[in-house]
Amino acid sequence: MYSLGIFLFQKAENAEEGIKIIDLLYKDGSFGDLLGLAIVGILFILSFMALYIFIERYLTINKAGRIDETFLNNIKNSVASGNLEGAKAVCRNTDSPYSRMVEKGIQRIGKPLRDINASIENVGNLEVFKLEKNLSTLASIAGVAPMIGFFGTVTGMILAFYKMSSEDNVTPTVLAGGIYQALFTTAGGLFVGILAFVGYNLLVANVDKVVFKMERTATEFMDMLQEPMK
Repeated sequence: MYSLGIFLFQKAENAEEGIKIIDLLYKDGSFGDLLGLAIVGILFILSFMALYIFIERYLTINKAGRIDETFLNNIKNSVASGNLEGAKAVCRNTDSPYSRMVEKGIQRIGKPLRDINASIENVGNLEVFKLEKNLSTLASIAGVAPMIGFFGTVTGMILAFYKMSSEDNVTPTVLAGGIYQALFTTAGGLFVGILAFVGYNLLVANVDKVVFKMERTATEFMDMLQEPMK
């Protein structure tokens, strides 16, 4: 019984210390307000990052997806006439993943077709890696923004309940600050997360379209190399 009394007394002391810490943190609501502002600031930074990544990647991927319909015809004419340097010049003058893949294939002409195809695939993998730059960051923002918003919800409700327990006359005005912080950060986190999620999936779909065009170009180039052998 004596040891039980000491245990309960220590628990009461720890609880009292915990209350004192909360009193220190949430005194006059300053800590809660600063924490709310910090969460909103973080969400604002994440939204700016997501917007920048989306615009930059969207423009880059769209540019990579453009292909000159006469490109392969020019390459075919140059290769057929034995003008490999001219074919390489056509590739260098065309800034796209396709041209860099074809240029690598032209550099390997004379070697087995399997080696040429492998070199083209290696360049294609590097180009896809470049296109997917920062997409993982955008996906992370889509996942972490709602979590940060929910963290703001918890801290806002803590602030509201703390004010409820520390005020003699509890009015809606007393609770409004904490509840407003909780709802605002939740809405902000969901807003940023949804936009980042939609942007990420749109960019992934565009990358898939570019990859399909790259594969088609590589196949047409390899078919072109086999034509003279028929």
